[in-house]
Order: sequence, then structure tokens, then C-alpha cells
Amino acid sequence: MSARTYTRPHPATTGGIESRLPWWALALPALAFVALLLLILNPSDAQAAGGDPAITHVFERIQQAVLHQAS
Repeated sequence: MSARTYTRPHPATTGGIESRLPWWALALPALAFVALLLLILNPSDAQAAGGDPAITHVFERIQQAVLHQAS
């Protein structure tokens, strides 16, 4: 049994697309770009977060294990 296909009564217009973006769709990427640009220009403001030494030790062990497997 064949399925019916839907046909539009009027052909689609090719004049232009009528879509509007919300304000945050443009503002958030622009804000992120500016923030990253400022970090690149002044890296002294980007301070590393002081982590727990135990977590750092775990990551070092994982890195050693991966490097040991690769060689």
C-alpha cells in the first residue's frame, strides 16, 4: 500500500528568510570572544586555581601510567 505525499498548495517563496535571533544568541558568543581575547592579551590576570594536592597526585599517576603504556 503506498503512502500519500503531502504537497503544498503554494510553492515556497525564495524571496528571503524571515527568522529572528534572540538577543542572547549574538551577545553570548561576542562576550565569550571578548573575554578570551582579554585573557590572551593579559595572561597575568588568568590565575590557575589552586587544586587539592591529592587530585594533582592522581592526575600525575594517570599521566605516568599512560606514558608507561605508550613506550
